[in-house]
Amino acid sequence: MAESRAQGRMAGTHGTLILGAAVMVIPFAWQLLTSLKTLTNATRVPPTIAPDWRWSNYAQVFELLPFGDQFLNTAVVAAARTAGQLLFCSMAAYAFARLRFPGRGLLFGLFLSVLMVPPALFVIPQYEIMADLGWLNSLGAIIAPGLFSAFGVFLLRQFFLGLPRELDEAARLDGAGPLRIYWSVMLPLAKPGLLALGILVVLASWNDLFWPLIVNTDPEQMTLSAGLASLQGQFQTDYPVLMAGSLLASLPVIVVFTVLQRHFIQGIAFSGNKS
Repeated sequence: MAESRAQGRMAGTHGTLILGAAVMVIPFAWQLLTSLKTLTNATRVPPTIAPDWRWSNYAQVFELLPFGDQFLNTAVVAAARTAGQLLFCSMAAYAFARLRFPGRGLLFGLFLSVLMVPPALFVIPQYEIMADLGWLNSLGAIIAPGLFSAFGVFLLRQFFLGLPRELDEAARLDGAGPLRIYWSVMLPLAKPGLLALGILVVLASWNDLFWPLIVNTDPEQMTLSAGLASLQGQFQTDYPVLMAGSLLASLPVIVVFTVLQRHFIQGIAFSGNKS
């Protein structure tokens, strides 16, 4: 009896997960099917499911956009933001988790308070700073605000708190200072947490639309998200071409997450061990 109940619960769990996976896959499947349709069939009511196998939509993306340049811009922005957050956030997180200094709790609370402020409130001051620096219509204007985040500090601090303090004591006995302990002891052990944060930053940077649209108007300096947004017309939008471009832009992050998902889940799980 108990075994049959356990099997029933297991079947229910798997059924729920399969249903959830199907719901998550449906938008991607519809995107793929739409990218292979003509505009007439894509906007037909009621909608049609069968594609027209119009592969020329993908070629048209490269005709309407400097897709290669924008892809490279997006990769550069994602790589720079990720490297910046992994370095700066890990340094701040190590200080908050392992070092003792006056006002540490208060300062960390101020860091966390930033998470409660809507990001849109930072747009005007950030734009004025970029304008004063003369960085508008450049990749630097997109990269700079994303080099640090309070969430990254919080995530890595939780991970550092889960590491044994005996490691610090042993390193100090060997004559290592705080910077050497951070670089040679803590960072190698924090790889799962760093990888989890890195994936989150890459995904956020790759999909970022609002800020790149504000600071860049030059198509050659745009990221893919902003470039694809320019395909939306005022009166009519070629949805098959837009879906084709969106699918091409999504493939790299889908591949990255698929390959690294196990490490990502492990890093997120480890970061919640201590508060």
